[in-house]
Amino acid sequence: MYSSNKPLEKLNIFSFRGIQMRTFHLTWMAFFLCFFGWFGLAPLMTVIKTDLGLTKEQIGNIVIASVAATVIARIAIGKLCDSWGPRKTYAALMGICSVPVMTVGLVHSYEGFLLFRLAIGVIGASFVITQFHTSVMFDKKIVGTANAVAGGWGNLGGGVTNMVMPLIFTGFIGAGYLPESAWRLAMIVPGVMLLIFSFLYYRFTKDTPAGNFDEASISGASVVKTKGTLALAAKDPRTWALFLAYGACFGIEITFDNIAALYFFENFDTTLAVAGMLAGTFGFMNLFARAVGGIVADKVGRKFGMAGKGRLLALLLALEGIGIAIFAQSGSLAVAVITMLAFAMFLKMANGVTYAIVPFINPKAIGSVSGIVGAGGNVGAVLAGFLFKSSSISYSQAFVYIGVAIACVAAVVALINFNKNTETTASETAALETVKA
Repeated sequence: MYSSNKPLEKLNIFSFRGIQMRTFHLTWMAFFLCFFGWFGLAPLMTVIKTDLGLTKEQIGNIVIASVAATVIARIAIGKLCDSWGPRKTYAALMGICSVPVMTVGLVHSYEGFLLFRLAIGVIGASFVITQFHTSVMFDKKIVGTANAVAGGWGNLGGGVTNMVMPLIFTGFIGAGYLPESAWRLAMIVPGVMLLIFSFLYYRFTKDTPAGNFDEASISGASVVKTKGTLALAAKDPRTWALFLAYGACFGIEITFDNIAALYFFENFDTTLAVAGMLAGTFGFMNLFARAVGGIVADKVGRKFGMAGKGRLLALLLALEGIGIAIFAQSGSLAVAVITMLAFAMFLKMANGVTYAIVPFINPKAIGSVSGIVGAGGNVGAVLAGFLFKSSSISYSQAFVYIGVAIACVAAVVALINFNKNTETTASETAALETVKA
């Protein structure tokens, strides 16, 4: 049922009707483009490695830099969503970050490239805004599904980037440019798209179904802006359990997005295009896998409550860890691809389940909880990045260590009582509706 100023109780992905569905589609599209800009360099790293004369350790530092800045950025952006509103926050983030994306081609040294990769990484905070925006646009009955679909479709940018950027690069080669110039020109494409979309997002979305945060009076519904939301989020142990969980799923996802093409290229002697396509299939599973996690989480939550969602998340993380360890031992390209698709399914479902829990940790601090948990994803990616930069550890060994670490996180999540102070209480259900209104 559609209402002009209330969260929707149904997700119709084929509809653009109303501010809720228009925002839903624009927010996943924005995240898609942010992912495209964030990881546009990843499938071109074999060319950049040669052009800039990069060592394995330097590439490891670059991988870490691409996700390190996002840790702080996600926490800050989450707070801004609670106080400034998602509309202005998203528009500003895309506009500002389009600059380093477009101009990264100006660098000619490892140090300069590292700094640009760090700056571009800030755009990864876009995920927090997408999850906040869908959380306030949809009813608690369906919010897990809405968050998962929006996040998953946005994450598609990681897969599409691995497939499309080599084609854009090849297009510039075909136009007569040398490889050392073609990769630089290719990055202008996602940068321009981000800049254009920042204006579209500001023009065609609103902070909540009832209106924007800066409107004094909004047609019978008030927008509540709570002070001290970061402290409210940080003092709840469930926030930090999800912080660890997201580091073990999304953190590994973006690490794999960064390293997959290079891994296939070097370990299985594929061409750059084939390596990009194989890496792209990993990201392309976000078309459905993360959504499946959100849908299953909503169903489990209705039957078994938050405790059921927590156990589901622990199970998926355990299966993900086992899958990654098996992938690391693959002796052939076919086996590697099959095991990659298997662990990718569990990983992306875990992403969806995590953010099916986030909106209910503290309904008065959705942005801050989302920011801290989102930052956990990047902390996980940073820690994984240190494994891949080590000269004494092979990429295959790094994946085995990661698999073991994920299994340990799964055990921690299984011990957490997610039922504590959840949406099952009448007072917090009312609070959630107030924030959404």
